[in-house]
Amino acid sequence: MAIKEDHNRFRDIVKGKVKENFKKYVSQGEMIGKRENEFVKIPLPQIDIPNFRYGAKQQGGIGQGDGQPGQDVGDPGDGSGQAGNSSGEHLLEVELSMDELAEILGEKLQLPRILPKGQKNIETTKTKFTGLAPVGPEGLRHFKSSYKNALKRYISSGTYDPDEPVIIPIRKDFQYRSFKKVTQPQTKAVVIYMMDVSGSMGDEQKEIVRLESFWINTWLKKHYKGLETRFIIHDAAAKEVDENTFFRTSESGGTLISSAYKLCQQMIETDYPINEWNIYPFHFSDGDNWSGEDTRLCIKVLREFFCQM
Repeated sequence: MAIKEDHNRFRDIVKGKVKENFKKYVSQGEMIGKRENEFVKIPLPQIDIPNFRYGAKQQGGIGQGDGQPGQDVGDPGDGSGQAGNSSGEHLLEVELSMDELAEILGEKLQLPRILPKGQKNIETTKTKFTGLAPVGPEGLRHFKSSYKNALKRYISSGTYDPDEPVIIPIRKDFQYRSFKKVTQPQTKAVVIYMMDVSGSMGDEQKEIVRLESFWINTWLKKHYKGLETRFIIHDAAAKEVDENTFFRTSESGGTLISSAYKLCQQMIETDYPINEWNIYPFHFSDGDNWSGEDTRLCIKVLREFFCQM
């Protein structure tokens, strides 16, 4: 149990460090490439390792000698010198779940609580396994961990026989899966991404879109199970595409933003009744529209449809 408490304290420290440097992590595109299922790997070089410091001078005891109060033990040097061939310090890479990232995102940006919509907003209770514990119901005994503990006990006591490797776990070897009950909303939601792929949108703009969509999905998936996503690209004409095409389409052509808004409106009216779905449309563009007339048409669609949802 003490190890579990230490692990929980360490994770609290990690989350604190991520919050301190949240702006940097939000803008790091390479972090998205470190996703593994529902986890993201984040490098943390800022966690300080505890070290001894001189206290008040006393008679006898450990750490006595020349030095000033508050001075670190050892001389760190001035950083000058020749290049060496030994290994240096490496970044500590930790894993955070998508839910943990979403929690930090909401807390740091003070995002509002998402309100449910429709008649199918039923909350269900789900069992979430959180780790291992030395006690628990027999139905949740974790065989692999219990066997490992028994094997360690045999080896440390010198009774392990590789020619006859019979391992019998006893009560103190047992490990059980620990869990907690979490409530998950079943509200239906869809995110519709629209992106300008005209000649004025380059790779840098697309990278910004990729980062934005990652964090939008991270936040919304925390609140909605089975979040749907749709993708629309447009230059002078709009069409629906898959996610891969959305981020890899080459830039060309002019810009008629209203074409994307009209297709998005048609999509919503056909597939997502407003009284049953939470609908989140996002449009990414440099704002360089083809004509003032089309801009006026965009404003008309926004006012008469999207702002009324």
